[in-house]
Amino acid sequence: MKRNYFLVLLVLLTFFAISFLTNILGPIIPAANQSFDLSLALSGFLPLSFFIAYGPASIPAGYLTERYGAQKVMILGFLAMASGCVLFVLSPSFLTYLLSLFIMGIGMAMLQVVINPLLRTSGGEENFAFFSVMAQLVFGAASYVSPSVYSYLMNNVPNATQGISGFLASMVPDNMIWASFYWICLGIALVMIIVLIASKFPVVTLQEDERVEGFSLVVGLFKNRTVIIFFLGIFAYVGIEQGVSVWISKFLETYHSLNPNVEGADTTGLFWGMQAVGGILGLFLMKLFDVRKVLGVFVVAASASLLLALFGDIQTVLWAFPAIGFFTSVMYPSVFSLGLNSLPKHHGTFSGILCTGIIGGAVLPFLVGWLGDFVGLKMGMTLLFVALFYLLWIALTARPLVKNKTVFSD
Repeated sequence: MKRNYFLVLLVLLTFFAISFLTNILGPIIPAANQSFDLSLALSGFLPLSFFIAYGPASIPAGYLTERYGAQKVMILGFLAMASGCVLFVLSPSFLTYLLSLFIMGIGMAMLQVVINPLLRTSGGEENFAFFSVMAQLVFGAASYVSPSVYSYLMNNVPNATQGISGFLASMVPDNMIWASFYWICLGIALVMIIVLIASKFPVVTLQEDERVEGFSLVVGLFKNRTVIIFFLGIFAYVGIEQGVSVWISKFLETYHSLNPNVEGADTTGLFWGMQAVGGILGLFLMKLFDVRKVLGVFVVAASASLLLALFGDIQTVLWAFPAIGFFTSVMYPSVFSLGLNSLPKHHGTFSGILCTGIIGGAVLPFLVGWLGDFVGLKMGMTLLFVALFYLLWIALTARPLVKNKTVFSD
């Protein structure tokens, strides 16, 4: 079929919007903590409310895409994003924030399910790998940009009387300037909805490895040891990613007296930026070495970086946190591909199950905060070593039916 590069651009913009909204929770937590007078455990409910939505939303989104098409599901996803933003900015409280994050999480899950098949269809199967890498770069760029936008808002919206900053200042409580970020997200969602409505979409025919089968099969697969191992692998990875990024700003404020709206936001942005850079290197390494070896080396390096981030001096900490982002970059594609290559069939349903493992981004940051109330945030974050050791175990014991092809393969 004829390639539609406008839709490729639209998918890339969607990746940007997802990342822009998703990965801002870390920089926001210290400000939300102060506005709502939260403990670390209650602060942990914020990522919990967002990422837990991936559990119930991912597989149904696959069914909706097959029945109603990518365009309608994407519009619905951005409507959920807009609805969550509206709910919070019009009634800013801790409870409405939790509910709005859950609604936005549902929208982001729906978009995640749709955009990869759409990218393959619109850009062409032969270009899918190239555009997938480009999408990850866009995702990383947005994760780098959003903390900078947040920092700008926190420094410029207070006392502003004119322009966009003045408008935002008039729309949020004086003690909740950080809530103005969700007005920006609302604007992005509305623009995307308008563009989507005006766009012409191709029919997305899901390949076998993208199709979600019956619910009874989902239940049956969850009895398979391989499925459980790699579901927990995705759970562990996203838990590590969010368990670090969500708490960077609060950690720097607590242990090094750094401003969460400046150094905290900048370091969080660098975490995501370095993850994008690491992803590029990871692609080359996976063409040279067995993916299990790459995963194992990067897990060990991430563990060493986390150790330095938690117990190093201030200068060490400021580069160690971004280093964790760099070394976590290959973990998601490595675990995902090892999982699919370890099961002989039902790859579409298995992919849906693996995507539900993203709820690890809800559970582990919450547990870190809960432990942090008893033993301090620094010791609470040592829980992430358990997840890292689990990924190392996968790297050492995985026996895929199909190994990744390298330049040295026969």
